[in-house]
Amino acid sequence: MTDDGVELWVEVTGSGDGVPLVLCHGGAGLWDNLGGLASLVDAERRVVRWDQRGCGRSDGAAGPFTVDRFVEDLEAVRRGLGIERWIVGGHSWGASLALQAVLRHPDSSRGLLYVSGTGAGRAWHAGYKAAPAERLTTAQLARCAELEVMPARSRSEEVEWRTLRWAPDFADRERALELAAVDAQAPWPINRECNAAINAETKTWDEAALLAASARIAVPALFVHGAEDPRHHTAIDGLAAAIPRAEVAVVDRAGHAPWLERPGAVVRVVRPWLRRIDAE
Repeated sequence: MTDDGVELWVEVTGSGDGVPLVLCHGGAGLWDNLGGLASLVDAERRVVRWDQRGCGRSDGAAGPFTVDRFVEDLEAVRRGLGIERWIVGGHSWGASLALQAVLRHPDSSRGLLYVSGTGAGRAWHAGYKAAPAERLTTAQLARCAELEVMPARSRSEEVEWRTLRWAPDFADRERALELAAVDAQAPWPINRECNAAINAETKTWDEAALLAASARIAVPALFVHGAEDPRHHTAIDGLAAAIPRAEVAVVDRAGHAPWLERPGAVVRVVRPWLRRIDAE
């Protein structure tokens, strides 16, 4: 429970003596979808997953939806589990949240796992916006646009819209709709208030100030990014260069969720990195 009484959904998998790892989901306003990533690395450590406030299975629909609040919610999860220090990881928006957690609570952090994040600025945005026109058919684009403007969507229409909306994130065009449909079928609504609030806040971040702060990160950082993620991997270059102990792994033939499309490649990068932290 957080200090303002919000109950957060938390799941812990795995065991072993390795440094615990927490994974922050993307969105903002979505829910945990990182069970597949957790399963690749939880043989040697506990892996913690959670739904951010107002999202998925967590309470807190009234917010507040701010980066400060989410960082402190994450600290509440850590304290509630009795973990002294952990590796903080995240995917997409969750990577930005993980970075902020490491910056603001260095004493509780042993490492930063930054998966498919967007870096310190907005260089990623143009490619992301262009991807649907490049990766969907004309008919799919038209249907997605039709669903987008509906004042209310049925359950099946919502799943169809999410599937079409998220399919461009995948590199494998033959399986893109199938892969996107997995998350699209989740029963929880997208928290659009949360999404709008977090997006508005992160757009105000000063790139130079964030890079300067990141240069003071003392723990190891690993950046994992799909080569065919529409949020192009070069957007993370400045942030990765700023962090003294950062490593970058670009996964070929993978999009925004590289652990789904290339799990073996992700394991070969992430597992040895985690073991090096265990040995420190």
